[in-house]
Amino acid sequence: MKPAPAASDVGEVLPFGPMNQEKPTLREIFETEESPLLRFAYGILGRREVAEDLVQEAFLRLHANWGEVRNPKAWLYRSVRNLALNHLRDHKKECATEESQEWAVEKGPREALARMEAAGAVQMLVAELPEKEAALIHLKYHEGLRYEQISERTGLSVGNVGYKLHHLLKGLSASLRRMGVDSAEG
Repeated sequence: MKPAPAASDVGEVLPFGPMNQEKPTLREIFETEESPLLRFAYGILGRREVAEDLVQEAFLRLHANWGEVRNPKAWLYRSVRNLALNHLRDHKKECATEESQEWAVEKGPREALARMEAAGAVQMLVAELPEKEAALIHLKYHEGLRYEQISERTGLSVGNVGYKLHHLLKGLSASLRRMGVDSAEG
Protein backbone atom coordinates (compact mmCIF):
# COMPACT_ATOMS: atom_id res chain seq x y z
CA MET A 1 0.00 0.00 0.00
CA LYS A 2 1.43 3.36 -1.03
CA PRO A 3 1.53 6.18 1.49
CA ALA A 4 -0.84 9.04 0.76
CA PRO A 5 0.83 12.06 -0.86
CA ALA A 6 1.65 15.00 1.35
CA ALA A 7 -1.00 17.72 1.57
CA SER A 8 1.26 20.13 -0.31
CA ASP A 9 1.52 17.63 -3.21
CA VAL A 10 -2.23 17.13 -3.48
CA GLY A 11 -2.99 20.80 -4.12
CA GLU A 12 -0.65 20.86 -7.10
CA VAL A 13 -2.31 17.89 -8.80
CA LEU A 14 -5.89 19.11 -8.82
CA PRO A 15 -6.85 20.84 -12.08
CA PHE A 16 -8.39 23.91 -10.45
CA GLY A 17 -5.61 24.95 -8.06
CA PRO A 18 -5.57 25.13 -4.27
CA MET A 19 -8.60 26.21 -2.25
CA ASN A 20 -6.82 29.24 -0.75
CA GLN A 21 -5.96 30.65 -4.16
CA GLU A 22 -6.72 34.33 -4.65
CA LYS A 23 -9.51 35.48 -6.95
CA PRO A 24 -8.21 35.27 -10.53
CA THR A 25 -7.92 38.37 -12.65
CA LEU A 26 -10.58 39.26 -15.19
CA ARG A 27 -8.10 38.46 -17.97
CA GLU A 28 -7.45 34.99 -16.50
CA ILE A 29 -11.17 34.33 -16.24
CA PHE A 30 -11.66 35.48 -19.84
CA GLU A 31 -8.84 33.27 -21.12
CA THR A 32 -10.06 30.14 -19.34
CA GLU A 33 -13.83 30.57 -19.59
CA GLU A 34 -14.58 32.27 -22.91
CA SER A 35 -14.63 29.09 -25.02
CA PRO A 36 -16.61 26.98 -22.51
CA LEU A 37 -19.11 29.83 -22.11
CA LEU A 38 -19.50 30.11 -25.89
CA ARG A 39 -20.25 26.37 -26.09
CA PHE A 40 -22.67 26.71 -23.17
CA ALA A 41 -24.52 29.63 -24.80
CA TYR A 42 -24.51 27.95 -28.20
CA GLY A 43 -25.97 24.84 -26.60
CA ILE A 44 -28.91 26.86 -25.35
CA LEU A 45 -29.39 29.09 -28.39
CA GLY A 46 -28.12 27.11 -31.37
CA ARG A 47 -26.81 30.34 -32.95
CA ARG A 48 -23.10 31.16 -32.82
CA GLU A 49 -23.44 34.92 -33.44
CA VAL A 50 -25.98 35.39 -30.66
CA ALA A 51 -23.94 33.21 -28.31
CA GLU A 52 -20.87 35.40 -28.95
CA ASP A 53 -22.87 38.58 -28.27
CA LEU A 54 -24.30 37.23 -25.01
CA VAL A 55 -20.94 35.99 -23.73
CA GLN A 56 -19.44 39.39 -24.52
CA GLU A 57 -22.33 41.04 -22.64
CA ALA A 58 -21.77 38.76 -19.65
CA PHE A 59 -18.07 39.68 -19.50
CA LEU A 60 -18.93 43.39 -19.72
CA ARG A 61 -21.38 42.97 -16.84
CA LEU A 62 -18.77 41.03 -14.85
CA HIS A 63 -16.31 43.88 -15.37
CA ALA A 64 -18.88 46.39 -14.15
CA ASN A 65 -19.61 44.30 -11.03
CA TRP A 66 -16.12 42.88 -10.43
CA GLY A 67 -15.85 44.14 -6.85
CA GLU A 68 -19.05 42.40 -5.70
CA VAL A 69 -18.55 39.06 -7.48
CA ARG A 70 -17.07 36.34 -5.26
CA ASN A 71 -17.13 33.41 -7.71
CA PRO A 72 -16.63 34.85 -11.22
CA LYS A 73 -16.95 31.51 -13.02
CA ALA A 74 -20.32 30.62 -11.47
CA TRP A 75 -21.48 34.23 -11.90
CA LEU A 76 -20.63 34.11 -15.62
CA TYR A 77 -22.44 30.81 -16.22
CA ARG A 78 -25.53 32.07 -14.43
CA SER A 79 -25.39 35.38 -16.36
CA VAL A 80 -24.98 33.68 -19.73
CA ARG A 81 -27.83 31.30 -18.92
CA ASN A 82 -30.10 34.17 -17.90
CA LEU A 83 -29.15 36.25 -20.94
CA ALA A 84 -29.75 33.28 -23.24
CA LEU A 85 -33.12 32.47 -21.72
CA ASN A 86 -34.12 36.14 -21.93
CA HIS A 87 -33.06 36.18 -25.58
CA LEU A 88 -35.13 33.07 -26.31
CA ARG A 89 -38.15 34.60 -24.58
CA ASP A 90 -37.77 37.96 -26.34
CA HIS A 91 -37.21 36.36 -29.77
CA LYS A 92 -39.64 33.46 -29.46
CA LYS A 93 -41.12 33.76 -32.96
CA GLU A 94 -37.73 34.23 -34.54
CA CYS A 95 -36.26 31.20 -32.74
CA ALA A 96 -39.25 28.99 -33.50
CA THR A 97 -38.74 29.36 -37.27
CA GLU A 98 -34.97 28.77 -37.22
CA GLU A 99 -34.57 25.10 -36.44
CA SER A 100 -30.94 24.09 -35.98
CA GLN A 101 -29.60 21.22 -38.12
CA GLU A 102 -28.60 19.42 -34.91
CA TRP A 103 -32.27 19.07 -34.02
CA ALA A 104 -32.88 16.87 -37.03
CA VAL A 105 -31.38 13.84 -35.24
CA GLU A 106 -33.48 14.44 -32.12
CA LYS A 107 -37.14 13.63 -31.68
CA GLY A 108 -37.87 17.31 -32.19
CA PRO A 109 -36.85 20.82 -31.18
CA ARG A 110 -38.35 20.57 -27.70
CA GLU A 111 -36.37 17.45 -26.82
CA ALA A 112 -33.18 18.96 -28.20
CA LEU A 113 -33.73 22.18 -26.28
CA ALA A 114 -34.48 20.25 -23.10
CA ARG A 115 -31.26 18.26 -23.50
CA MET A 116 -29.22 21.43 -24.13
CA GLU A 117 -30.78 23.22 -21.15
CA ALA A 118 -30.08 20.21 -18.92
CA ALA A 119 -26.44 20.13 -20.02
CA GLY A 120 -26.15 23.86 -19.40
CA ALA A 121 -27.73 23.53 -15.97
CA VAL A 122 -25.25 20.79 -15.04
CA GLN A 123 -22.33 22.97 -16.15
CA MET A 124 -23.67 25.87 -14.11
CA LEU A 125 -24.17 23.74 -10.99
CA VAL A 126 -20.68 22.24 -11.27
CA ALA A 127 -19.22 25.74 -11.68
CA GLU A 128 -20.85 26.69 -8.35
CA LEU A 129 -19.34 23.73 -6.45
CA PRO A 130 -16.34 24.24 -4.17
CA GLU A 131 -13.12 23.76 -6.13
CA LYS A 132 -12.18 20.40 -4.60
CA GLU A 133 -15.61 18.95 -5.39
CA ALA A 134 -15.58 20.34 -8.93
CA ALA A 135 -12.10 18.83 -9.31
CA LEU A 136 -13.47 15.36 -8.48
CA ILE A 137 -16.20 15.76 -11.11
CA HIS A 138 -13.59 16.98 -13.61
CA LEU A 139 -11.24 14.06 -12.93
CA LYS A 140 -14.02 11.48 -13.25
CA TYR A 141 -16.10 12.81 -16.13
CA HIS A 142 -13.77 15.05 -18.15
CA GLU A 143 -10.54 13.10 -17.78
CA GLY A 144 -12.33 9.74 -17.49
CA LEU A 145 -10.20 8.53 -14.59
CA ARG A 146 -11.10 5.47 -12.50
CA TYR A 147 -11.52 5.80 -8.73
CA GLU A 148 -8.04 4.35 -8.17
CA GLN A 149 -6.49 6.96 -10.44
CA ILE A 150 -8.43 9.78 -8.77
CA SER A 151 -7.26 8.44 -5.41
CA GLU A 152 -3.64 8.63 -6.56
CA ARG A 153 -4.08 12.18 -7.89
CA THR A 154 -5.91 13.58 -4.87
CA GLY A 155 -4.62 11.57 -1.93
CA LEU A 156 -8.15 10.48 -0.98
CA SER A 157 -8.86 6.81 -0.37
CA VAL A 158 -10.64 4.93 -3.16
CA GLY A 159 -13.67 4.49 -0.91
CA ASN A 160 -13.73 8.20 -0.09
CA VAL A 161 -13.56 9.07 -3.80
CA GLY A 162 -16.57 6.84 -4.47
CA TYR A 163 -18.46 8.22 -1.48
CA LYS A 164 -17.81 11.85 -2.40
CA LEU A 165 -18.71 11.35 -6.07
CA HIS A 166 -21.90 9.49 -5.15
CA HIS A 167 -23.05 12.30 -2.88
CA LEU A 168 -21.99 15.00 -5.35
CA LEU A 169 -24.05 13.37 -8.11
CA LYS A 170 -26.98 12.86 -5.77
CA GLY A 171 -26.82 16.57 -4.83
CA LEU A 172 -26.55 17.66 -8.47
CA SER A 173 -29.54 15.50 -9.32
CA ALA A 174 -31.60 17.05 -6.53
CA SER A 175 -30.56 20.54 -7.66
CA LEU A 176 -31.59 19.75 -11.22
CA ARG A 177 -35.01 18.55 -10.02
CA ARG A 178 -35.45 21.78 -8.01
CA MET A 179 -34.62 23.73 -11.18
CA GLY A 180 -37.31 21.77 -13.02
CA VAL A 181 -34.88 19.79 -15.15
CA ASP A 182 -36.03 16.20 -15.57
CA SER A 183 -34.43 13.35 -17.45
CA ALA A 184 -34.21 14.10 -21.17
CA GLU A 185 -34.81 10.40 -21.83
CA GLY A 186 -38.11 9.94 -20.04
